[in-house]
Amino acid sequence: MIARFGLAAILVGAGIEGEAVAITGGVLAQNGFLPVWGVVVSAAVGACLADQLWFWLARHYEHEKWIKRVENRPAFQRALRILEHHLILFTLGFRFVYGMRSVTPIAISASRIRSHTFVMLNAISAAVWGLVMVWLGFLFGRAINPWLQELKSATLLVLGGGAVVLLAALTPRLIRRWRHGKAR
Repeated sequence: MIARFGLAAILVGAGIEGEAVAITGGVLAQNGFLPVWGVVVSAAVGACLADQLWFWLARHYEHEKWIKRVENRPAFQRALRILEHHLILFTLGFRFVYGMRSVTPIAISASRIRSHTFVMLNAISAAVWGLVMVWLGFLFGRAINPWLQELKSATLLVLGGGAVVLLAALTPRLIRRWRHGKAR
């Protein structure tokens, strides 16, 4: 099942969840379940398409209530302030800043950037991001590989993979809560 739907699931998952899926894909590639370059391409394309979709929707529906709601978020305002001063650099690097990825394509759509420029910068950024995230997952998979080799049951492997996904998904939230508590 992983071999049949794995790359498609990584493509869709990278567009929705991002880092957790790309890193998990790297772990799966390191353990031979998926081809590493297929995982890199799937993660990069999924992330690129999702951000391109948000950019396009925001450009074409800029006066809709849901866009206005996003524009009122503190992360959006923070993204817009940085964006005004560093348009190209920000467009290349936004996906590497936790908490900014979901609102940034909408903020960029409100800027002076041309659509074809965003497409090019978004593709470059997504390619680098996919390579970095899958590489991190690959290294993590190498670190846990001796433990995984001892697992005999497919059920335990699925539970272990679920734990990795859960850990990867919850870690940013735990860090954010810790930082928020520390700021108080």
